[in-house]
Amino acid sequence: MGDRMINPEWAGLPVVVAGLGLSGVSAARVLHGLGAHVTVVDGGTGPALDAKAAALTAQGIAVRLGDGAGLPEGTRLIVTSPGWAPDSPLFAAAEQAGVPVWGDVELAWRLRTPHPATGEPAPWLAVTGTNGKTTTVQMLASILTAAGKRTAAVGNVGVSVLDAVLAEEPYDVLAVELSSYQLHWAPSLRVHSGAVLNLAPDHLDWHGSMDAYAADKGRIYQGNQVACVYNLADPATEALVREADVEEGCRAIGFGLDAPAVSNLGVVDGLLVDRAFVPDRDRAAAELGAVADIDPPAPHNIANALAAAALARAYGVDAKAVRDGLRAFTPDAHRIAHVAEIDGVTYVDDSKATNTHATAASLAAYRPVVWIAGGLAKGAAFDELVADAAPRLRAAVLIGQDRQLIREALARHAPEVPVFEPAPGKTGAEAMTEIVRVAASAAEKGDTVLLAPACASMDMFTNYGERGDLFAEAVRNM
Repeated sequence: MGDRMINPEWAGLPVVVAGLGLSGVSAARVLHGLGAHVTVVDGGTGPALDAKAAALTAQGIAVRLGDGAGLPEGTRLIVTSPGWAPDSPLFAAAEQAGVPVWGDVELAWRLRTPHPATGEPAPWLAVTGTNGKTTTVQMLASILTAAGKRTAAVGNVGVSVLDAVLAEEPYDVLAVELSSYQLHWAPSLRVHSGAVLNLAPDHLDWHGSMDAYAADKGRIYQGNQVACVYNLADPATEALVREADVEEGCRAIGFGLDAPAVSNLGVVDGLLVDRAFVPDRDRAAAELGAVADIDPPAPHNIANALAAAALARAYGVDAKAVRDGLRAFTPDAHRIAHVAEIDGVTYVDDSKATNTHATAASLAAYRPVVWIAGGLAKGAAFDELVADAAPRLRAAVLIGQDRQLIREALARHAPEVPVFEPAPGKTGAEAMTEIVRVAASAAEKGDTVLLAPACASMDMFTNYGERGDLFAEAVRNM
């Protein structure tokens, strides 16, 4: 980034960056470019971290790994990677020393610069929620692009938020995906408009409780300027709006799958309808497109599209651009992706469904289902998911470290559903070949074999992407 970035406020400032992941490396390089004295700390060790450390050290950035990952004397600021939990010893030491802790999003927010055309930093349209964040942000970016804006999907998806705010060619507006981790460490964030898509138990091991998790999600509404977008089907999201301290004139905008009331977006006769951002919303509405414009048109994906449309409309995008953007959007892999139909059985990859809320939405879209489930439960309970899904289940194929939790929930709430458990101990492609074989043998013509595990993947696979790729490969090899 060179000397041109050195800022008197940053020059020589002793800053610690916590974590050698992607966001940590990016933050370290940005801060070094600003002239700060940067030390990166990471409690891990191993060849991969050693290689990253060597690359940063060559640029003049200090790195401490393993036992040396404490708080250096004289530190004035910590910039943390999202995954570092609030109870980490480093942060306890920072609190005792009075050292503030920011996340990469907070750093990016403070480094924004005025857009040459407007004299103001590019507005942020922000999305959080337990599920659907990435899809919604990508839909939003597609809509903004259709409206002729220079934009990007940033945050937990696409472009790094730091890279976006420091881009040589400035963006007009940013579609920002924010996790609960990032919101926790972003105390001064105040976005143009924000949305909470849904709330369900997730990452409770990190946050400590559901209340703490919800409170961090609700930070997205603090200081909103134009609109707080919430899910009419999830009262917890509306409760967060009611608790938020927003700018004068900011509006609460609901979205749902029914005909919309005033100030809401919804669905009427297969059309997406806006009764929030029209001149006479008591008596008029705007057609934003059709359910058929959404790929795939599953209920939870329609809700994602309405949330994206609400944020775009809050920014002033016209109805035609909403429709054109939704039509142009193509979903990522591993999100209720049709893999194949073999002997009358449909195979669907929703490996991205790593928690119970996402899996419930996936199961609701199909019937009857041979459900492939299990992995690392992350502290989740499965009783409600299984009780609701029971009428849809042909069979369940259980995998992974925490499979017994789902097995026990099935025994309590769906004892009539056959349960299959491929022999444990295998991982990767070998495991998935056996999983798909067992699922196929349990399926009947007209069924859907659905990989929607409700769990993380790292006990058997590198990540959810590999899990989905191996599922698709095993299906196609049958």
